Amino acid sequence: MNTVITGASSGIGAVAALDLAKRGHRLVLVGRDPARLAGVAERAGSIAGTPADVLVADFASLDQVRRLARELLDRCQRIDVLINNAGMMVGERQITEDDNELIMQVNHLAPFLLTNLLIDRLRACGARVVTTSSRAARAGRLDPADLSRERRRWSGWRQYGDSKQANALFTVSLAERGLAATCLHPGVLKTGFAADTRYMRLVTRVPGMSEPVATGAARIVHLATHEDGVAHPGRYFARDLPAGVPSRMSDPALAEVLWRASLTATGLGPSAADS
Repeated sequence: MNTVITGASSGIGAVAALDLAKRGHRLVLVGRDPARLAGVAERAGSIAGTPADVLVADFASLDQVRRLARELLDRCQRIDVLINNAGMMVGERQITEDDNELIMQVNHLAPFLLTNLLIDRLRACGARVVTTSSRAARAGRLDPADLSRERRRWSGWRQYGDSKQANALFTVSLAERGLAATCLHPGVLKTGFAADTRYMRLVTRVPGMSEPVATGAARIVHLATHEDGVAHPGRYFARDLPAGVPSRMSDPALAEVLWRASLTATGLGPSAADS
C-alpha cells in the first residue's frame, strides 16, 4: 500500500506513520518542518525496512500545495491512501498570501486543492481518502459565502469549528463523487496542538480529559486499513465507529455549495474532479 500522509512531522500524523510502517505501507510523509520529517522518515524506514519518502509543503501557500501535487504525481504511480491530517488553530485572524483566512486555508482549502489535483490518480487506484476532522465540527456554523469570516465576529475556535465542519462536508462530497472517503474525530489528545490556548492547557492537564497521542493515531490508521474505511463512504467516525452528526455536517446540498465555493477560493475551475 502506498500511503501519503500530511501533517506527518509530529503529533498524530507522525505516530500514525510509524504504525502504518509496521503494517508494511510505503509512505510519503508531508509536512512543513524538514528536520522533523526526516526524523520520522528515518524511524519509519527502520521499522519497515523501506525508506519513507519526504515532501515539504506549507499549506499556508496554495502554490506550495500545487507543487506538492505535481511532485506526488511524478513520484507515485499508485496512491492507495491519502490521509489529509495537517491542521492548525490560531487565536488571531490572519490572511494568507492567497487572500484566504489562515485556519480555513490550512484545514480545508489546502486539502481540498490537493485532493482535487490528485483525484484522477486516486480514482484510478481505488484509493481511500481519510480526513482528520474534529468534534468541534458539531459546533460549526459554516457559511460557504464567508469562508474567511469577513462578515462575522472573529473567534479562532469558531473558525476552527467551521473548518472542521468543512472537512466533514468535503468527505460527503468526495463520497458523492465515488471515492472511499471518511473523516474522523481523533479525540482530545495530549499533543502540542493549540498549546497556547486556555482550553487545551486545561484539557491536557486535568486527568481524564484527554487521551494519549497513540489513541488518536490508531483511529486514523483504522480508517486507512480496516474495511470500515471503504464500507462507509461519506461518514464521520468517532471511536472507530460511524457516528450520527448534525445535518450541517452531512447535508449533500450544503456540501455541494461548499464544493463550489472551495473551487473558487482555490482557483480551480470546472473539471473532471467536479463531475
